[in-house]
Amino acid sequence: MVTTHNLGFPRIGARRELKFGLESYWKGQSSIAELQQLGRTLRQQNWADQAALDLAPVGDFSFYDQVLDMSFTLGHLPERVRGFHGEALDNYFRVARGRSTPAAEAHAACCAGVAAGEMTKWFDTNYHYIVPEFTATTEFKLDASRLLEQLAEAQARGVKTKPVIVGPVTYLAIGKSKDGSNRLDLLPRLLPVYAQLLDTLAAQGVEWVQIDEPQLVTELDADWQHAFNTAYHLLKTCKVKLLLATYFGQLQENAYLAANLPVAGLHVDAINDREGVQPLINLLPAHKVLSLGVINGRNIWKTDLTATLDWLEPLAQQLGARLWIAPSCSLLHVPVDLASEQQLDAEIQSWLAFARQKLDELQVLAQALNHGRDAVRAALDANQAALKSRRASPRVNQPAVKLAVSKITRDLGRRESSYAQRAPKQAALLQLPPFPTTTIGSFPQTAEIRQARSDFKAGRLDASAYQAVMQAEIQRAVREQEALGLDVLVHGEAERNDMVEYFGEQLEGYAFSQFGWVQSYGSRCVKPPILFGDIRRPQPMTVAWTRFAQSLTSKPMKGMLTGPVTILNWSFVRDDQPRSESCLQLALAIRQEVLDLEQAGVRVIQIDEAALREGLPLRRTQWKTYLDWAVESFRVSANGVRDETQIHTHMCYSEFNDIMASIAEMDADVITIETSRSDMELLDAFDDFSYPNEIGPGVYDIHSPNLPSEQHMVALMKKAAERVPAERLWVNPDCGLKTRQWPEVIPALKHMVAAAKTLRAELA
Repeated sequence: MVTTHNLGFPRIGARRELKFGLESYWKGQSSIAELQQLGRTLRQQNWADQAALDLAPVGDFSFYDQVLDMSFTLGHLPERVRGFHGEALDNYFRVARGRSTPAAEAHAACCAGVAAGEMTKWFDTNYHYIVPEFTATTEFKLDASRLLEQLAEAQARGVKTKPVIVGPVTYLAIGKSKDGSNRLDLLPRLLPVYAQLLDTLAAQGVEWVQIDEPQLVTELDADWQHAFNTAYHLLKTCKVKLLLATYFGQLQENAYLAANLPVAGLHVDAINDREGVQPLINLLPAHKVLSLGVINGRNIWKTDLTATLDWLEPLAQQLGARLWIAPSCSLLHVPVDLASEQQLDAEIQSWLAFARQKLDELQVLAQALNHGRDAVRAALDANQAALKSRRASPRVNQPAVKLAVSKITRDLGRRESSYAQRAPKQAALLQLPPFPTTTIGSFPQTAEIRQARSDFKAGRLDASAYQAVMQAEIQRAVREQEALGLDVLVHGEAERNDMVEYFGEQLEGYAFSQFGWVQSYGSRCVKPPILFGDIRRPQPMTVAWTRFAQSLTSKPMKGMLTGPVTILNWSFVRDDQPRSESCLQLALAIRQEVLDLEQAGVRVIQIDEAALREGLPLRRTQWKTYLDWAVESFRVSANGVRDETQIHTHMCYSEFNDIMASIAEMDADVITIETSRSDMELLDAFDDFSYPNEIGPGVYDIHSPNLPSEQHMVALMKKAAERVPAERLWVNPDCGLKTRQWPEVIPALKHMVAAAKTLRAELA
């Protein structure tokens, strides 16, 4: 009999209950007891949704981030938060976001909060984790209270449990050395704490523990390969069975290593690595469990259950009870429940599966494997009918769009002149001071904005009244920026619900859910649009709003667009054609918008590519193929304008040093990037690479409520000026200000403008 299990379940709740609970607590509007009760309620619901599984995950629920949870479990806290004497959860939030509640901070050693932990992307996903910080003197000490509490809850409810933890080698690999020391030198100190944790779980009656090691799907040098052998040969004496879980990619040359680690079972991502499964079986010792991730945990299309069974049935005969099946990775990356959708197009909805539906698909596969296909014939027939409908739908394929992509030439993505020739023309037109100041695009999405949008969508507000509300908010944003003395303004994006969804709503080939939320980080949730068909722009999307904003000021107003690569990477993308094809379709649509903005008199246009790096394959040998089509897509979208039009792009919260050459090839006149949380470490790339165009290294962390000082921002810009000539530097926040409140934004930007003035005075 095949065993079913799950690697993780979405923790935000079907209606984002966790988001609202966290934000209420951080504002001091609810108690820690209420937040903890919400956590228990969500966990109970999640376990109920997974009741049909043979093993359900425990410990996958988090109040912010599973990697930060692991840091606290290992007693691995940054030095700056170790003196806190309040609630452990408040200290946890201080690492996550720089502070907890106002009351908690009042009892802290420094009521202004602390520096938040650095945040970056979890492998190649749009989920962000809090980066562990290491030094040569880092020590670890077990604190299993969080995991044991959740385990006790599950056991009390009769859940067939499988605790989930981040593995030791991946934990070290995804962290950052703060003093240049070798992270692997910490492995001998780390492993005894892991062993203690595993034996503690065994003492509570746990049989299986899922230990996540996605680092195994990356290219490992000899030291990291040795670290895996060292780690698991030490942990093999623990009194639990380990299911070592890999996902997001292929094992390739690491297959022999993974197959022969002394663990009881191995999980592999059969969505990404189906061709590697049979060779892996040939390597796997005969006593080991093989778990296959056969349901896509990162996308929302229905699984072809018949085709999957055609592949799985011979493996089931070969492996017998050693075969487990599961989603490919944690379902954290997909929405909770398709059944919640009331407005999604019925035909498109029939093609989809969210987390709960994916577990239903898993049960159909298990029933067919265990009892034969006739036991689930109706489900298989319905699945095939939905797949056939999708393949045949004229809404999916538009020949005119495919023809336009086929006519793209290399020249379409090239500016008329080089940056060196363009820059003087732009300077003459824009007349900006040294260290020009700007923001990344969005300003606070106030309660009034959200209410107006909700009323408009519900029909309680007509189009004219909605436009009036949005124009009033744009006027406010322009007025505040002029009062602050910013040099290049933005309209604030009051009319935009999300930087991707807003554009998708105006493009043919996209559909939208009501409740298709997924967690990006902490309480930040996004609702990715569904790219189901060929993309076409029926009409301008941003021109009227930008033209109105420019009419309010004599200062340059940036046109704000989301780039094709980011729209692609932050969408649920169709799986029936190459992603590169869909990206070029998007590039042509954004190009039309860029040209319309220029025609309307807009002289600065920002095309955000925040997600460029997260689309990188996990293996460097595959990077070039991706970067070639991703960079070309950006260039197609951006480079039809005249020399005098200044093109900006923005990227945030990723490591860019190793792809800086490709970023330079995008040939944007100005790039803005996140550097504040990393203390300008991202600019280390310029020690060896001479970036040719202008750059705005973000000088304050907008994801923390802490107020940055003028002196701190001046110091960061001086660090930047050591790598990039001062005449090519801009001063800006590290990301958009949508998630902040005006009382936080105004003083922070005042300090930023003051920092720019100080820098100009020193330059003079």
